[in-house]
Amino acid sequence: MMGWIMHARVKRMLLRSVVAGGAGTGARRRRRVAVSLRRAFTLIEVLVSISIVALISMLIFGAFTGMARSRDNMRAVTERYQQGRNAIDRMARELGAAFISGHKPFGQVQFQRETAFVGSDQRPADRVDFTAFANVRLGRDSHQSDQAELSYFAAKNPDTGGIDLVRRIQHHIDSDPTKGGVVQVMVENIDSFDVKYMDPLTNEWVDSWDTTQAAGQPARLPSYVWIRLVLIDHVGEPSVVFQTKTNIPMQLPLNFARQ
Repeated sequence: MMGWIMHARVKRMLLRSVVAGGAGTGARRRRRVAVSLRRAFTLIEVLVSISIVALISMLIFGAFTGMARSRDNMRAVTERYQQGRNAIDRMARELGAAFISGHKPFGQVQFQRETAFVGSDQRPADRVDFTAFANVRLGRDSHQSDQAELSYFAAKNPDTGGIDLVRRIQHHIDSDPTKGGVVQVMVENIDSFDVKYMDPLTNEWVDSWDTTQAAGQPARLPSYVWIRLVLIDHVGEPSVVFQTKTNIPMQLPLNFARQ
């Protein structure tokens, strides 16, 4: 009898412990579910977060795009100024070395080399043809001297349709100082190229010069040459202006046989 009573008491105690354990486990599960729900995002919060991230990305992309555009514009402006400076410096240096010769061949059958300085007023760009001590020998046995025929004039660019300033050079002086040689582009897309000449007899600037014509300025060169070059910038505006003035030391024809 006593054994049965003890067995019943043990069963009741085990049942109570199981019920109590199950109740504790369910409470813990409910607490974990509530904590998980509190930690998660709602759909509206997710959409708002995505919108904010997209807006920040657009702002960053716009900033980098603007920086890249500014960098490209600065590079284009720098290149245009570099082209203009190189062209104006080269023309001033070569025009300062211009000369004409008073030497003539003894016989009519001998080959005659004509030196000249011809500047014509044209639009949209003037033209200058002259002889100068401006040739640079690039080879040891090139059979060239420092004398050359040079020309500056405008030419239409077949690719862009704009006007380029070109340079013609012929390493050997022949009977026609306005033709022959190699033509190279100095500056692309120019707006204007103006050249004026200081007459040492009148001390006035003139628009043209011609040492080959009796009605021009035979057997003498201008004392100064004024150059003005206007380039069209990267946005299509004629705003890049270069100008300089160069002196021509040898204004009279060379004649080494004169006593």
